[in-house]
Amino acid sequence: MNIAAIRPLAISHYTATSCVGCGLVALRQSLLRQQTCLKPCDFKDVRLETWIGEVADLARIRLPAALKEFDCRNNRLALLGLEADGFMSAAQHLVRTAGADRVGLFLGTSTSGILESELAYRRRDPVSGALPEDFSYRGAQNSYSLASFVRQLLGLTGPAHVISTACSSSAKVFCSAERMIRLGLIDAAIVGGVDSLCLTTLYGFHSLELASSTVCRPYDRDRDGLSLGEAAAFALLVKSDSSEAERSEIFFCGYGESSDAYHMSAPHPEGLGAQMAMRSALQRAAIASDDIDYVNLHGTATPNNDAAEGAAVSKVFGPRTPCSSTKGLTGHTLGAAGALEAVICAQSLQFQTMPGGINLRVVDPSIEISYLVQTQQAPMRFALSNSFGFGGSNCSLIFANRDGAGLRADLA
Repeated sequence: MNIAAIRPLAISHYTATSCVGCGLVALRQSLLRQQTCLKPCDFKDVRLETWIGEVADLARIRLPAALKEFDCRNNRLALLGLEADGFMSAAQHLVRTAGADRVGLFLGTSTSGILESELAYRRRDPVSGALPEDFSYRGAQNSYSLASFVRQLLGLTGPAHVISTACSSSAKVFCSAERMIRLGLIDAAIVGGVDSLCLTTLYGFHSLELASSTVCRPYDRDRDGLSLGEAAAFALLVKSDSSEAERSEIFFCGYGESSDAYHMSAPHPEGLGAQMAMRSALQRAAIASDDIDYVNLHGTATPNNDAAEGAAVSKVFGPRTPCSSTKGLTGHTLGAAGALEAVICAQSLQFQTMPGGINLRVVDPSIEISYLVQTQQAPMRFALSNSFGFGGSNCSLIFANRDGAGLRADLA
């Protein structure tokens, strides 16, 4: 399949908030320490033997009075994330300079504010079954609630949509933004993902027997399941020849999407869809597999997923390209994972640091990849990030620094 190369987009600003803390400094310090920020589950009244990555003190976050309709855990997390690293100010500046109708908004989430529905259901009228009057489905649980809230908060009037394809949701937003910019429908985009803990995911993954009773250990020989987390991560994508790109250090230069539809909750054992996504990303970035310096694995720590992804990575990159999963630090943040791990790749390229695996005891010897045990400094130009969702929704993203993007002369 012949896929045309794309022109890189500059990432002028980016940020991430998760259980490690708010902003890039907390994220970088945690990655360097290689110490998990997961904890035994004590969320609400859930009593499951599992570990979670919870963002602290979300209950204290207050939405602006004019946006009270959108109050829910997910949108409070979105606001907290937007305020980190001066991201909201940068986004507002972009809106003023590019125009409110020329900045697109593309966000990913898996469950949005479903927690509010879960809690409201507990308070329904015992006779009629009616939900309480203070519950707003449109403002809370509705998947578009996230985009509508951020759109109004930032004063955007351009295209906006939410992608909900499980764990690939906020990776695919980068693809949507690139297409819209390339077609001339917008000049810049705000992309990201927000997903928050809720009862549906905690009990759901437990019922699927995919949640570990201990802290998750991606790619470990004795891994036995994932740990759920929550996060908000965002990036500003601008044209590489725009004034906003002059100081950019990181560029988005390739993506690949596929849908193998092998099984609703299990990947193809040889990772065929994952292979397709990675190869497509390499073609759009116009680079070879040997050019990739680091792969941030989807790496959920479930036995089948890690084995299938490992097989796919081995097929595409061979046994030498350094790889690791960072979900042992943050937990699996589902609809926010793609954006969160895109930010981790951006940090890796900016600081020339490859993050080592976390919670690892013994690397699974049956998976023939070069899995990093320790964080290490190394020359880097390109990093690839994998995000694979239920039902075979696969997405791979490629990021580069200035040397990799080949734009130093153009933007100096």
